[in-house]
Amino acid sequence: MNSINRNLGLSLARVTEIAAIECGKWMGRGDKIAADQAAVNGMRRMFDTIDIDGTVVIGEGEKDEAPMLYIGERIGKASAHAPMVDIAVDPLDGTTSTAKGLSNAISVIAVAPKGTLYNTEVYYMEKIAVGPEAKGCIDLNKPLKDNLIAIAVALGKNLEDLTVTIQERDRHDAYIKQCRELGCRIKLFRDGDVGMAIATCIEDSGIDVLVGIGGAPEGVLAAAAMRCLGGEIQGRLFPMTQEEKLKAPKEDFDRVLTIDELVKTNEVIFVATGVSDGDMLKGVRYLSGSRVKTHSVVMRGETGTVRYIEAIHNMDKKIAYADVYAAPGE
Repeated sequence: MNSINRNLGLSLARVTEIAAIECGKWMGRGDKIAADQAAVNGMRRMFDTIDIDGTVVIGEGEKDEAPMLYIGERIGKASAHAPMVDIAVDPLDGTTSTAKGLSNAISVIAVAPKGTLYNTEVYYMEKIAVGPEAKGCIDLNKPLKDNLIAIAVALGKNLEDLTVTIQERDRHDAYIKQCRELGCRIKLFRDGDVGMAIATCIEDSGIDVLVGIGGAPEGVLAAAAMRCLGGEIQGRLFPMTQEEKLKAPKEDFDRVLTIDELVKTNEVIFVATGVSDGDMLKGVRYLSGSRVKTHSVVMRGETGTVRYIEAIHNMDKKIAYADVYAAPGE
């Protein structure tokens, strides 16, 4: 098996950049399906320019009834010497945020050697994520209270100073109640739990722990980033319907997935580009003269390197992008 070239991350940044540019056109226009489709279209076409032999092992295609980037789809130019890789993808993490013109929407990819990224057809996952200083202190089999106390001790904080981020959904009312009873600070968010999980690894983000039930693809993507950043995430599949219960053996719904099971290697690359302004990345800026400014992050697990990239794209000169870049409705 060919290893992943360290320069692959920069090529993947071009994929998330064009996906962000495409779907960013739909910001605030109230159509999350069109925004998501624009991101999928841009990402899929740019993947065809990269020399990898990739397979989507976890993605949003079937969940969102999108025609591309479905689980099992082959991606890349696949030359004789191309590395064989698993791909986890979310062309637009934060579809509702984009449609409403809200924050923290990103386009995101994780790539690792074939057979190393966790895959499932179950859509949702219960998660808990922390940064490096609290690594080793979490256990999804234990009550939330016990986890929060252990995290506070590891961070040298009082519970009243611990900040828990939770997605604002009715299914999380019990989590919110428990946090309030303990006196913890709470930061609610509407969409974009990949970025919020990563925020636990960024010291000045003000976020200590993420808890709740969110997308399984986002769980794998977050695990890839946390492999690079030294954090920890645990997940457990959480079926929402009877149909989902049939997608995996019953024991899979009882098993806690560690970060080493979600991403089995340090040879992983995580890439994201901001669509709307967020805690980690700035959103797309559409400048005069067909110029577009993007803000991306590229992380590499083997070295722990984190690169932030600000790029200005002159769309008139991007011949390779010409058939990708188009205003909504064109």
